[in-house]
Amino acid sequence: MFPATIETERLRLEPRTPEYVDPFEVYEHCKQGAPHIDEITEYLPWDPHATPNETAEFLERGAEAREEREGIDYVIRPREGEAGAGEIAGFGGLTLDWDTDSAELGTWLRKPFWGRGYSGERALALAELAFEHLDFEVVTVTHDADNEQSGRAIEKYVDRMGGRREGTLRNYHAGDPPVDAVRYSVTQSEYRDASPEFEVAFYGDEGEAWP
Repeated sequence: MFPATIETERLRLEPRTPEYVDPFEVYEHCKQGAPHIDEITEYLPWDPHATPNETAEFLERGAEAREEREGIDYVIRPREGEAGAGEIAGFGGLTLDWDTDSAELGTWLRKPFWGRGYSGERALALAELAFEHLDFEVVTVTHDADNEQSGRAIEKYVDRMGGRREGTLRNYHAGDPPVDAVRYSVTQSEYRDASPEFEVAFYGDEGEAWP
């Protein structure tokens, strides 16, 4: 149903499942006390992992969502020639809502990989997948209203795709207090009219071209 591997000019994306990524490798970057973990998770809906088992469950949930066609999430690694090539840079994927014909982008990156444009490169690849291969009508993305850094990155790639900022959704995320979020959207027709030039390739489990 979904590609096993996605390659862009600088990134390689592989499924967030135990078959493709070592839970202990992920744990080292997601655990309590990992470098910069408090900055990374400040605006994210999850807390640092307390045990390797928590990380294993995180990967299993990725596999289950993929199997149930509820979402597709990928581990992001820089390709050869990039600083930190082969390392886990972060994760990015799509939450799929077949009833509303929409897919929501989501991502997080380790701090050493901030500021390289990887978020936009990953977003363009997944938008291409959502629109041209899965035939969704709308792709959306939100960020915490206080997260100005994410807002700047999102505005840049959404504009490139021909989309727009819809506005602020009050009390969108549960919390104490609840958190406001800013939402952006791109339609399939807007994306095709914008025709963003972008290098991306999709591959199946055996390395064959997908689909």
